[in-house]
Amino acid sequence: MNKLCNKKSFLKKNLKIIRVTTKPEALLILLKNQLKFINNFHDVIGISSPGKELNLVKIKEGIRVIPLEMTRKITPFKDMWSLLSMIKILKREKPDVVHSHTPKAGTISMLASIICGIPNRIHTVAGLPLIEATGIKKKLLFFIEWLTYKCSTKVYVISKNLRKYILKNININPKKISVIGFGSSNGVDIKYYNKNNKIKILANSIQNKYNLINKFTFIFVGRVVKDKGIDELLKAFVKLNSKFSDTRLLIVGRQENDLNPISDKSKEILRLNKNIINLGFKKDIRPFLKAAHCLVLPSYREGFPQVILQAGCMEIPSIVSNIHGCNEIIKNKINGLLVQPKNTNSLYFAMKKIFSDKKLYKFLKNYSKKNIIKKFSQAKFFYEVLNIYSNLNKKN
Repeated sequence: MNKLCNKKSFLKKNLKIIRVTTKPEALLILLKNQLKFINNFHDVIGISSPGKELNLVKIKEGIRVIPLEMTRKITPFKDMWSLLSMIKILKREKPDVVHSHTPKAGTISMLASIICGIPNRIHTVAGLPLIEATGIKKKLLFFIEWLTYKCSTKVYVISKNLRKYILKNININPKKISVIGFGSSNGVDIKYYNKNNKIKILANSIQNKYNLINKFTFIFVGRVVKDKGIDELLKAFVKLNSKFSDTRLLIVGRQENDLNPISDKSKEILRLNKNIINLGFKKDIRPFLKAAHCLVLPSYREGFPQVILQAGCMEIPSIVSNIHGCNEIIKNKINGLLVQPKNTNSLYFAMKKIFSDKKLYKFLKNYSKKNIIKKFSQAKFFYEVLNIYSNLNKKN
């Protein structure tokens, strides 16, 4: 970690910082507590699409928020309107720093920032949808990423392997792109993700409610979409459960039918299989993690998935795809198992292994928290971000 200044030196900077995401859930969940922390030292404003979640950001993070409609899809006319609106906001606010997250927010805010002459233009890359795109769409997404980086003064990626991928595939100066600490976009709150008595009581209640007592329970946490490997996960679990009836699967997350939906067959399995408990979105995932034995995240692409860090803090080992981000947290047969992405058989055998090999499971469980505490503490990460801001130049 870089040498940190004391609180007084941070306060002298007093920068005006605008943080931008396409949807307010990113400010609320992915950057939870970070905005509040930075706001103790600098003036932080959050910009995202309007809605009740944006109002929650204002209340929970204690910052000023500005609504700006942005879409997650490629919508040229709406995007142009968003760009013009962003330019208007930046000319009014005159920030020292604009720091964007998520692809669409990055493109719009970095373009607007260079037009308005904002001196410090930072973009964080948490993942690349273009990895799974094909044809003309893939070329267009590559161009948009390049344009966003070109307009930025600094690009931060949330994993080392993602940085390597970008340097290999997109023309960007290596000095311009970095990873904060060991990776992640927010670190993990070790005190929050802990098995306290309240969480244990709630977990017991969940186990009783869904008949999970003496059942080996796998859990998926995330958006229920194709790119998260849901189709493969459901197939693998159905096969496992047909041979080992004392297994269960919890699905925690919102199903998206508009963007990147799962197959109709998977929707049918979710609806009919009684040993798969489809819980939908849950604000607090801790009791559900505690009620389970193993996290499964068979994604096709990731940036640096927070849920693996969160599960590790709760002493839950993980089965994850051997892809960027995931394989920087999980070391095979050390704190979890790595599987081939888009491969149902690879996933099935890993789930079978962690269920049947009690000695291996105990080893993975005992080691799962140690690496997280050492490298990914949220408190340490927040000071890394603060140090970056406080070494920037204030606008003249």
